[in-house]
Amino acid sequence: MRKGTVYKALAGMMVPALLVTLICAAPALASEGGHDAPRWGDFGWRCLNLVIFVAILWHFVGKMTVNFFRNRKKNIEEGIDNLQARREAAEAHLAEIETRIANLDAERAAILEESKAQAEALKQDIIAKAQDQAKQIVEMAKAAAESEGQSIIQQVRATIADELIEATREQLIASLNKKSHEQLIDKSLEKVVLQ
Repeated sequence: MRKGTVYKALAGMMVPALLVTLICAAPALASEGGHDAPRWGDFGWRCLNLVIFVAILWHFVGKMTVNFFRNRKKNIEEGIDNLQARREAAEAHLAEIETRIANLDAERAAILEESKAQAEALKQDIIAKAQDQAKQIVEMAKAAAESEGQSIIQQVRATIADELIEATREQLIASLNKKSHEQLIDKSLEKVVLQ
């Protein structure tokens, strides 16, 4: 605030206070009875007393009042500046958000394309791993089949050999009679002894 404005404000408060004092003092002066004329000298001293009181009050409180209003003005200006800065920041943020909203379709499409690419790469990786596992399973099945085949072949050979031996034995027993049996034993003994 300017000094002139402060003085006008103080004068605006003092004039009504002075008028109230005059209005209140007039009935008191008139009620003194016995005096026909008002005592203007006494009233003048009272007004002078009021002016001196206001001057002393202004001397001690005036600087604080001026500083109060000056600081108040400064705080209001800083508040307005702060609000303007906050408004500018909010407008910049709003512009950024509006830009992001405008680019939202492009961002969505980019994210969708990236997701598709990642899904395709993941699919190819899963297929490759599945093919590797299938090859391993086929190789393991072949090895197991070969092993089982060898085992079955050995069992079949053993069974066939046993059956052949049994069939040969039965055939020999059936073809050998007592006489041919004795001849076979004699030949065997001759071979053993002669050698």
